[in-house]
Amino acid sequence: MFLGHDFAVLWFCFRFRYYQNVCTSSYSFVWWNWTRWEKEIDWMALNGINLPLAFTGQETIWQRVYLALGLKQSEIDEFFTGPAFLAWGRMGNIHTWGGPLSSSWKENQLALQHKIVDRMRALGMITVLPAFAGHIPQGVIRLFPNVNFTKLGAWSCFNCTFSCSYLLDPEDPLFQKIGGLFMKEMLHEFGTDHIYNADTFNEMDPTSSDPAYLSAVSGAIFQSMTNVDPAAVWLMQGWLFVSSPSFWKPAQIRALLHGAPIGRIVVLDLFAENSPVYQRTESFYGQPFIWCMLHNFGGNHGLFGQVESINSGPFEASVFENSTMVGTGLTPEGIEQNDMIYELMNEISWSSKSLNLTQWIFDYADRRYGQQNTNAREAWQILLKSIYNCTQYWKNHNHSPLVRRPALKMNIDICYKQKDLFDAWKLMYNAASSLGSSKTFLYDLVDVTRESMQQLVTTYYVQIKSAYENEILEDLISAGGILVYDLLPELDALLSSQPHFLLGRWLEAAHSMASTQAEAALLDMNARNQLTLWGPDGNILDYANKQLGGLVADYYKERWTLFLWFLVDSLNTGVPFNGKKFNEAVFGVENNFLSNGKVYSANPTGSTIEITKKIFLKYYPHTTKQAMVNGA
Repeated sequence: MFLGHDFAVLWFCFRFRYYQNVCTSSYSFVWWNWTRWEKEIDWMALNGINLPLAFTGQETIWQRVYLALGLKQSEIDEFFTGPAFLAWGRMGNIHTWGGPLSSSWKENQLALQHKIVDRMRALGMITVLPAFAGHIPQGVIRLFPNVNFTKLGAWSCFNCTFSCSYLLDPEDPLFQKIGGLFMKEMLHEFGTDHIYNADTFNEMDPTSSDPAYLSAVSGAIFQSMTNVDPAAVWLMQGWLFVSSPSFWKPAQIRALLHGAPIGRIVVLDLFAENSPVYQRTESFYGQPFIWCMLHNFGGNHGLFGQVESINSGPFEASVFENSTMVGTGLTPEGIEQNDMIYELMNEISWSSKSLNLTQWIFDYADRRYGQQNTNAREAWQILLKSIYNCTQYWKNHNHSPLVRRPALKMNIDICYKQKDLFDAWKLMYNAASSLGSSKTFLYDLVDVTRESMQQLVTTYYVQIKSAYENEILEDLISAGGILVYDLLPELDALLSSQPHFLLGRWLEAAHSMASTQAEAALLDMNARNQLTLWGPDGNILDYANKQLGGLVADYYKERWTLFLWFLVDSLNTGVPFNGKKFNEAVFGVENNFLSNGKVYSANPTGSTIEITKKIFLKYYPHTTKQAMVNGA
C-alpha cells in the first residue's frame, strides 16, 4: 500500500518515541519497586513510547568487570556513589558520595532490571542499555600503572574529594578491554536490542579541544560497542552542547559526532523546546537526532510549560533543511509533576500537524476528571495560555524564595502573570463542589493552590525585605510572622493531605530498599540529602527541591524562621545583616534536618477540600490587591 511521500517523511521523523533522562533514574526512579515500575512501563506502552532507557542494575555488571580486572572490593565500594546519586557517578561527575552500595542493593537492582527489560520488550519496546564511557575507578591505575589517563576537573561545586574522575585515554588498549568486558557481561545478562547510551563529557569539558582527540574519544567508545555487538548504535545525550557552548563549537561537535559512521550515533536534542541544537549544527552534521522536551530540572514542583514550542517544534524540525530527525522524546530530569505537559507532548508525537490547543485542553480536563465542568475547563484554559505558555528562554528550575536558602537578594522572576494564576486558582476552587470526588482533581487542586501559595511566599518575602531595608521593625515582624506562623504551616498541611506530596512517602520508599538498620540510615541520608544539600556541604544546594508535607515544616520553615531572627536582631542591635554568618548558621539547620531522626507519615492527613477552602478564603482576597500593586 502506497502511503504517500509526506506520510512516509512524517513516519520516519516520528519513528521513535524516546523516554527518560539519565538523571531520572536518581531523581524519580531510585526507590521504585517492581509494582511501581510495572505501572510506569504500562503507561509507556499506552502512550506509544518505544525507546526507553534501561539503566537499572548496571553496578552489578561493573562490579564483575572490576573484580575480573583485579580491583579490590574496597576500591569498587569507594567508586560507586550512594543510590540517590548514581546517575552522576555513572557519568563520571562524582564518586563515593552517599555510598557504599550494599551487596543486597546491587543484587536486588539486578533482579529488578531483568523484570524491567523483560516487560519493556514484551510490550514491543527497544531497550537502551548502558555502555562504557571511559570513566574508571582509581584502582585501575593501581593495577595498570602505565595506563594513559586524564584526570578531569571538579564537577559543579564539588572538590576532588568526591569529584575529578579519571578518564581512560581512548587510544590505550585498556579502553577496549574494559569496554568489551562490560558489553560482553551485560549482553550475557540481558541480551540486547543493539542501542546503547554513554555520556563521557556531561557538564565536564574535555582537556583538549583538538578535533582529532574528540573523534578519537567517540571512535573508541563506539568501537568498544561494535567489538562485541557489530550492529551497535550509540544513543548520545546532547546536553553537553547546550551546557557548554563556548567549548562545543562547530568543529568540536562535528568531530565528536563523526567518530562513528553516519547513522550509528543517534543524538538526543535534549532541550529542544528551549535550546534546539539541530538548528545550529546542520541537523547534527548528518547524524540522526530525536527532538526532545526536557521541561523539568531536579524533579522540582512548580507549574510550567512551553506549549507553543512543543506544539510546533517537532514539526519544524521534521521539515528543516536536510533534517535527520527520527523521533520525539521526553527527557525530564524528574517526573511526577505537571502531568498535562507530558500528556500533550505524547499526543503531539502521534499527530501529523500542530494541535488545536484550545480544544485539546478542554478535552484534557474532561478526560482527567471524568466529566465536563465549566470552571475546570476555564481554569485549564488560563493555565494553558499563561502559566504553561512560557515563550522566552527559561529553565523550569524552581528558584522561588520558598525553596531556596533565604537571602536579601533572591530571584523572584516568574514566566507568567500572577493574576492569571490566581484567576485559575479561583476557578479550581469553584469546581471543587462538583469534582471533589475525583482523585486527579484533588491532586490538581493541591498543585494549583500550592503554586498560588508559593507566589504568596514571594509577596511576603518582598514585604520582609522592604521592611528591613527601611528599618520598620513592626512591618518586618508582621510580614515575617504571617510567613512562618501561618502561611508555611498551612502549606505543609495542604501538601500533607495528598499522598503524592508527602516527604514520608519518599523516605518510606527509601527505607523499604534496606536490608539492615545501618543501610536504612544510609538510604535515609541519601533521600534527604538529595532534596536539600545535594552533597556534603550544600554543593548543589536545593537543586532538587520539592514541596512536600514535612519538608516545608521542618526544613523550609526552619530556615525562614532563622532568617527572620537574624533580620530582627540586626534592626534591634543596629549591626548590619551578615550573610556569611547567616549561611554558616543556617547550614546547621539544614544539617539538622538530615539527622533529626523524625519519622514522617506516608499516609495523607486532613481533608484537601476543607484545607483548601480555609486557605482560599483567607488569602485569595489579598491576591487581587497584590496583582494590582505588582502590575502582574
